[in-house]
Amino acid sequence: MSRNKLTYAQKNCIASAGKLMQQLSMIQPGSRIGVAVSGGVDSLTLLEVLLHRQRILPFRIELMALSLNPGFDPEAHKHVARFAIEKGVAVHTELTDHGLEAHSDRNRKNSACFLCSKRRRTRLFELCRDYDLTHLAFGHNADDLVSTFFMNLFQGGRVETLSPIESFFDGRLMVIRPLLWLEKCIIKRAARKWALPVEENPCPSAATSNRTRTFEWFCKECGNDARKKNNVLNALRRSALDHTIDLHY
Repeated sequence: MSRNKLTYAQKNCIASAGKLMQQLSMIQPGSRIGVAVSGGVDSLTLLEVLLHRQRILPFRIELMALSLNPGFDPEAHKHVARFAIEKGVAVHTELTDHGLEAHSDRNRKNSACFLCSKRRRTRLFELCRDYDLTHLAFGHNADDLVSTFFMNLFQGGRVETLSPIESFFDGRLMVIRPLLWLEKCIIKRAARKWALPVEENPCPSAATSNRTRTFEWFCKECGNDARKKNNVLNALRRSALDHTIDLHY
């Protein structure tokens, strides 16, 4: 699809990600970016957006799709591999037992989502090391920004949310979230227009996770008042941006 045929949602995704990446100097010439691609709408849109950014950047970057199947559907990662290959992106796919173990009787101390996410991130860090990647990109969006803030506030007593960019291992790896300012409804509209091969999340906790319940509570509290929702989103964006700048710059 040529650039002049992009819809508003598609242009919004590309422009918002580009502005945030430029504002925080997320990437540099020669950056090697591992893109965590689960097969859901956020991560597939992230890969598509980064491919668009890659074409218009004035310097060279490399992309690699990293797909870890949590084990609920052993075939689920194959559509990610096909999509990445069709786009000319190198891909690493791996079948794990992260989700199965997290939902098993062996996990008695942590929530299923916490353990699965922890093991997935640990493995992604290992892959970034093994492939000599400089960045790891996640498809977190503005809905995640809100739910993470309230989860930390209610459960941990912390005024804290997701950061657009984080440094790990003494700066050897940067975690970036280029879609963090975008609401999921915009991402979904763009994904439909790009005809991305989004598959339903097979995780049994997907619809009942704490993150999902927290965001549903937030939407209920806002009701039909779009101003309330926008005020919270804008406040969290400013706070996350200011904190990131103070921390890294």
